[in-house]
Amino acid sequence: MDDPARAADSAAAAVVHALADRGTTLAVVESLTGGLLAAAIVDIAGVSSVFRGGLVTYATELKSSLAGVPADLLAERGAVDPDVAVALAEGGRARCGADWCLSTTGVAGPEPQDGKPVGLVFVAAAGPSGTSVRRLQLSGNRLRIRIGAVTGALRLLAERLHSEADGTPVGGTR
Repeated sequence: MDDPARAADSAAAAVVHALADRGTTLAVVESLTGGLLAAAIVDIAGVSSVFRGGLVTYATELKSSLAGVPADLLAERGAVDPDVAVALAEGGRARCGADWCLSTTGVAGPEPQDGKPVGLVFVAAAGPSGTSVRRLQLSGNRLRIRIGAVTGALRLLAERLHSEADGTPVGGTR
């Protein structure tokens, strides 16, 4: 798909329908996407049976106080880190009482952050069988990077749901 927003919408619909079919729930913890992931999810009809809610933890200290990311991890590595993405997803899953939780953290630009390049994003999916994290290197303006992060997170969850149905593991599960 050429239109990034259409790709995000399609991925959101696939995830919401798959979760509804399984009778499972979803939460989100967002940083760089600032609510865009939750918005993509709630655009899908029937989502109220699936979506529990989410946290927008844009400020670094909120990643710790609201989502439970260890403060020492944030101090040591900064907010844009795969282990931070994992901690965000696992913390959001616990705090929102959801079967699954997606997280996003990264640099949307226009400037690098803490030595991390624009477009570097980590997404994670925490679920009953563990947590997967994926590194994305996205390009474009802030909006394209944020939409790309939303699509990346949703695709990661879709892969996890598909693999759990098939019994095949997805790489990067902890």
